[in-house]
Amino acid sequence: MKKFINSVDTVLTESLDGFAAAHADILVLGDEHKFIRRRALKPGKVALISGGGSGHEPLHGGFVGHGMLDAACPGQVFTSPTPDQMLAAVEAVDTGAGCLFIVKNYEGDVMNFDMAAEMADGVLQVVTNDDVAVENSSYTTGRRGVAGTLVVEKIVGAAADQGMALPDLKALGDRVNAATRSMGVALTSGTVPAAGKPTFEIGDGEMEFGVGIHGEPGRRRDKLKSADAIAEEVCAAIAGDFGDRAKGPALLFVNGFGGTPSMELYLMYNSARRVFEKQGVTVVRSLVGSYVTSLDMAGCSITLTMLDDETSALWDAPVHTAALRWGM
Repeated sequence: MKKFINSVDTVLTESLDGFAAAHADILVLGDEHKFIRRRALKPGKVALISGGGSGHEPLHGGFVGHGMLDAACPGQVFTSPTPDQMLAAVEAVDTGAGCLFIVKNYEGDVMNFDMAAEMADGVLQVVTNDDVAVENSSYTTGRRGVAGTLVVEKIVGAAADQGMALPDLKALGDRVNAATRSMGVALTSGTVPAAGKPTFEIGDGEMEFGVGIHGEPGRRRDKLKSADAIAEEVCAAIAGDFGDRAKGPALLFVNGFGGTPSMELYLMYNSARRVFEKQGVTVVRSLVGSYVTSLDMAGCSITLTMLDDETSALWDAPVHTAALRWGM
């Protein structure tokens, strides 16, 4: 294992220290590294809080700032944050209008965020489950929450900054999640620092269709195919799950898993866009880059979110975070 680390025991805290220092103009690191929050809070605004295991950076801390999250709670690598982290974040960022938790559908995340919500006042939750690859996996009951979580955080975050009330934000988040589908493909495994070896073994001429963001198995192991062939299968799975809803304006998001060059991600975007537009989807918004990663895994996911006038405008709204910035 070759990584830039001092100790596997301190890799997360040292990384958080560096992240907070690099973005000190917009972020503050909470006590005991329990959370990252916006430096400037907006009184009377519903606070958005998310989080999850580390190793998926820039998710979630990279999306703390104007137009997205108010706080993010980082767990250890691929390990859910604890309820006391969420409670500390609520105390730090709730300015009186309540809090909305945005939670990826993994059993540990859901359990711990549920516990925190029960102990806090004025908290509602949106659970993301956009992955169409498998119905249940080693980490979940039901579909996994993956790259589509970013889309929910961006659109709901914009609405929160515009003053939308808590129940309406939850309804919006549920609606965006229901309009979002994702699926990923891995070419290599990622390496968890504490393990010191790849999470799974995969041959040079193989790929994993439908892999999860922790390296959990997908639909099947297959021989490596061309980008066009991969896009055809992934987009067919997404469109098939949408059914008749896969028509009209949409956001196409091609996300890298941490070890894939931008050149290849844009090539996959080109392939996926052609497939979807043949099927009646009109790609009106796009995002390409490594935003919801799996450490150093090579591979990518494709996410499609069907848009309307409201969600398009909220996607376009100004955002200023460490990882996503436009319109300001």
